[in-house]
Amino acid sequence: MRFFGSTREDHPFAGAAAASLCAGACTRRHGFARIILLVALSSLVLKGWAQPAAGTVDQLLSRAMEAQQRGDFKVAIRDYRKVLALRPKEVEARVNLGAALANDGQFDEAIAQYRAALPAIPLKEPVLLNIGLAYYKKGDFKAAREQFEAVHESQPGNVKVAILLGDAETRLGQGAAAVALLSPLEARNADNLDLEYRLGLALIESGARMEGVSRIEQVAKAGNSAEAYEAAGSTLLKMNEYERARRDLDAAMQLEPARPGLATLAGTARDKTGDVPSAEAAFRSALKLKPDDFEANLYLGAILYKRRELDEARPYLDRAVKLDPKSSMAIYESAMLKGISGEPESAARDLEKLAQSDPDWLEPHVALATLYYKLHRPEDGAKQRAIVDKLTAAQQAQGPGKP
Repeated sequence: MRFFGSTREDHPFAGAAAASLCAGACTRRHGFARIILLVALSSLVLKGWAQPAAGTVDQLLSRAMEAQQRGDFKVAIRDYRKVLALRPKEVEARVNLGAALANDGQFDEAIAQYRAALPAIPLKEPVLLNIGLAYYKKGDFKAAREQFEAVHESQPGNVKVAILLGDAETRLGQGAAAVALLSPLEARNADNLDLEYRLGLALIESGARMEGVSRIEQVAKAGNSAEAYEAAGSTLLKMNEYERARRDLDAAMQLEPARPGLATLAGTARDKTGDVPSAEAAFRSALKLKPDDFEANLYLGAILYKRRELDEARPYLDRAVKLDPKSSMAIYESAMLKGISGEPESAARDLEKLAQSDPDWLEPHVALATLYYKLHRPEDGAKQRAIVDKLTAAQQAQGPGKP
């Protein structure tokens, strides 16, 4: 009897720590183990391989397995359903159907099939792990954690299960719990890059951001991993460590330039370090991959506005406001463009809303002071100038480096 899991390959740093857990089969790529995601059950053999039989059901079952092996999950699903219609207690078909459904993105039904098969399977941990992975893939990390915890309790020495559990904890904001779970495993698993990466993410989530970043950077270098470089770089951006963030994100771009979202992060780091031409190139690359990338539209529009290339800037800023109508920065940049391109009244209305919602934000008041004079509203302009002077004095009194 042969139980399959997913036959899709996943990088050990991507998504489900994933998949490392069950199969035991791996190849080498970029200098580290690339785990083949067979979900849990692909290594579960109860009675050996199913052999085709003369009967219709066995022929259908064999045909479904062959389709699943070659990645034709639609056909596999169809044939497994036929098998179960003829032989409802065929556990092999039900579990493999669950795996095929998971590969096809039908996670809820996959989970239902796994649960229906559980009572008839003596060794339940692989099925529970499959259920956890299905929940994980659909983004229900709380339910995934429950499954991983159950398997971890019965297999406390299984490092791969512990990694999955720790990753779920991190995604649920429980970084400290993940660190407590994963840290003791390091001594005996020094070469496990997946463990190091997940522990790095847990440290970042727990508040030890620089320690986590340093660990992830080591993983990135050892594994030549764009994902690890991106994780380190994006965290450094949030920490305002722009030069170091740029190095990591540029390294990721060299490895995997088409990685979703990466060009936008790299462009942001380049912009923050003053390299506007390289930032512009990155944002344009990002928009080729994803035209509705909010940040790429906003940053590119702002760059073009500052160069006074107003006609080209406008569609990017308009799209940014459309993508996120509540974004203060998008509204501000759009208002600034309106103010110098013949729409001062509209610009003033937008800036007034910003000044009202965030009265301590200096820039909208500065822009309003200028616009009011342009609109022949000198009293309003004088009021805004007084606010600007007050806010500027407060900032100077606060001094650099103070919260």
